[in-house]
Amino acid sequence: MKFSDLPKIELHLHLDCSLSYDVVQKLNPDISKEQYHQEFVAAGKCQDLADYISRSLSAIELMQTKKALRLVVEDLFAQLQADNVIYAELRFAPLEHIKQELSAKEVVQVVNDAVDEQVEATGIEAGIILCTLRHYSREQSMQTVKLVEQFAGQRVVGFDIAADEAGFPTDNHVAAFEYANEHGLNCTAHAGEACGAESVWETLEKFKPSRIGHGVRSEEDQELIEHLKARDIHLEVCPTSNVQTNVFEAITDHNLDRLYNQNVSMSINTDGRTISDVMLEEEYQTLTDIFHWDKEKLLTCNIEAVKHAFTDSEVKAELRQQLKKGFAAESEL
Repeated sequence: MKFSDLPKIELHLHLDCSLSYDVVQKLNPDISKEQYHQEFVAAGKCQDLADYISRSLSAIELMQTKKALRLVVEDLFAQLQADNVIYAELRFAPLEHIKQELSAKEVVQVVNDAVDEQVEATGIEAGIILCTLRHYSREQSMQTVKLVEQFAGQRVVGFDIAADEAGFPTDNHVAAFEYANEHGLNCTAHAGEACGAESVWETLEKFKPSRIGHGVRSEEDQELIEHLKARDIHLEVCPTSNVQTNVFEAITDHNLDRLYNQNVSMSINTDGRTISDVMLEEEYQTLTDIFHWDKEKLLTCNIEAVKHAFTDSEVKAELRQQLKKGFAAESEL
């Protein structure tokens, strides 16, 4: 079966970690492919999560104008189209893109409008998740969550916290997540990646998200696994990225199959298509080759992604129909 033909849902995808060489060259005509791979693509093994994240810095430097932000959004939709993604949630931190003439509100507006245009042009449904970052101040987190509120009802669908969970505490961000929850804003949060199960507990208790970005180290605490299942907390799992950031030594050590078999709600995602140098169809191929996943498991993860997507019931019903039709049309693995 051609994995490229399967319809796919992607919930965990960083806009600033997914710039193709083509769009980088448009923004920086002098860059060579060798330089691009050195600066934008991570090695198969990074020192840690912070090392992995550092690959986004060159991209962020380029994404400081309206033109650049529009081009990057268009570029990512072209990648999604090639991967047969039918729904995606794109996340980024707007405060990282105000180093030149743009305000944070203008940044969100241009990305919102660009996504809207690309949804119309490609037929791919999409939402935007705005991220605060672990090293941000309380004020920066509050500024970000209020942008989520301000753009609610447009393409902005949720709030997240990203960056190095091992290097910074949660204290500066509690107020922002309290605000999000009080105002009915959708929340996800990175945890259980650079730190263990205790980081997932802390994130759930202090931020109360409905989804966890990564969360794979939850397996270190069986009580936490039961908690996730009881409250239907969804894990946004990113297999290749988890190996690169040394959560697991090798893909064969990844616990995604065990999580699935314990009935934890989960989806499969790329995290950063450029930094991890991977497409969803390649992730699916890996799961089939290494863990002998069949079409049913891949479909289940996509259906779970739809269930926990930050979109309305009408869109979810259409996505489920597309998934079931698309998977049924493919021959058995």
